[in-house]
Amino acid sequence: MRLIVLAIAVVFGAFISCREDVDKRQLEIYEGPSRIGYDIVLHHSDSAIVRTKLMADEQLEFQNGNLEFPEGILIHFFEKDGELSTTIRADKGYYDRKNHLYRGEGDVQVHNLLKEQKLNSEELFWDPGKKKIYTEKFVTVEEPSRIIKGTGMEADEGFNEYTFTKVTGIIENAF
Repeated sequence: MRLIVLAIAVVFGAFISCREDVDKRQLEIYEGPSRIGYDIVLHHSDSAIVRTKLMADEQLEFQNGNLEFPEGILIHFFEKDGELSTTIRADKGYYDRKNHLYRGEGDVQVHNLLKEQKLNSEELFWDPGKKKIYTEKFVTVEEPSRIIKGTGMEADEGFNEYTFTKVTGIIENAF
């Protein structure tokens, strides 16, 4: 009787342990977000003073630490006294963790509230480590007395001073 039970157990074990070989090409690696956050507000401070405030309706975080802001991104820059000085807004945003670099795309707008300057472009990078913003794309800068158009631009993150790679036109206001 023990021999019959043992034979049945061996046959049953062999039967349930059989499986088809899996084609490794059919296995897909998940590359989507590992975390999703909503109504994000991130503060960056220096010496206990808030210097930047990043806001987004949705944030996707990936396994490698990169971030995506598919619903847009808004960044506020503050003076040392806490006064809001500059804003950056983009239709879509990305953060590259390896290079510590933010990128806005779509309708990108920078507004220096203190100097009444506005910038428009389709892509803009912000390097928080170097405290710079830049682009290689077409740019329009509006000031109270003129409008400057060009390709490629670099500025400090507060959009106080900037340089163009190639100026394509300057329109002086007749005010």
